[in-house]
Order: sequence, then structure tokens, then C-alpha cells
Amino acid sequence: MLHDSKAYSGFSVDDIVTAKEFYTKTLGLDVGEEHGMLHLQIAGGPVILVYPKPNHVPAEYTVLNFPVTDIEATARELTERGVTFEQYNDDQDKLGIYRGQGPLIAWFKDPAGNVLSIIQG
Repeated sequence: MLHDSKAYSGFSVDDIVTAKEFYTKTLGLDVGEEHGMLHLQIAGGPVILVYPKPNHVPAEYTVLNFPVTDIEATARELTERGVTFEQYNDDQDKLGIYRGQGPLIAWFKDPAGNVLSIIQG
């Protein structure tokens, strides 16, 4: 029934104006806005909906992963733009990059507290 539906994902934020500034200026994404909601334009993928929610509670999981070719360079640039990487365990280096089993990954939060990541890919 939904086989041909072009599904997309979304998540909430508590302040749409602050979110728009973060996603456009800090992360450098193309962001559209319609009906008070944001549409994140991700390269090669569907639009991601970001919607305001007055009683927003950040997700307890990663809502958006950004594959990058050079995680160290990307982590440094994001840090220069004001992003703070989360430190979850001892397998992360000083940049916040997890170097345990699996791919290299570093987590950070948007202004609403949603967890995002950059992942070597």
C-alpha cells in the first residue's frame, strides 16, 4: 500500500527561529520554511521536516546523521562555528570523535537538545 510513497522524517524543536538560524548558519544547510515549519534540504535525500512544539522534549536518540568524508576536519570546523560535541564515553578523543568499534562518529546537539551526528562515511 505505501510501497511507492516517498516517506520523509521529522522532529520537533522548541524555537523555530533559533532552529532555522542553527541549521542555516551553523550547519550550512539549505532550509525552507512553510506554514511555520522548516524543511531541511539534505543532499540526495528527502526533505526533513522540523516543526515547533511548545512542550518539546528532545529525543533520546540521534535524529539526524551527516555522513562526511573527513570527520576530523568537519569536527574542527563545526567547533569553530560554536558546536560542542558530546562526550559519552572514554572511547572518544578530544574532538569528541568515537574511536571504538564501528564507524568514526561524533555527536552534538541542536539548540533544542536534539542529538545529531557526523559520521565518517
